[in-house]
Amino acid sequence: MTADEFKALCPVGTRVAAYPMTRDEEPLLTATRTPAWNLGHGAPVVSVEGYAGGICLTHIDIRTGGTS
Repeated sequence: MTADEFKALCPVGTRVAAYPMTRDEEPLLTATRTPAWNLGHGAPVVSVEGYAGGICLTHIDIRTGGTS
């Protein structure tokens, strides 16, 4: 998913399961705190509550129930 697609689908506050390092770890159940954006090399990322920095959208699952 691109940053623009994610922004259109998930406004700030959308509930997500985030895997900051690998998908083998327990997810961080949280919400987005910024719109998605592209890093300088093009990877789309988003910031979530409870974690500093951006997480690649490939490591974000949208949780049912919409915004928090």
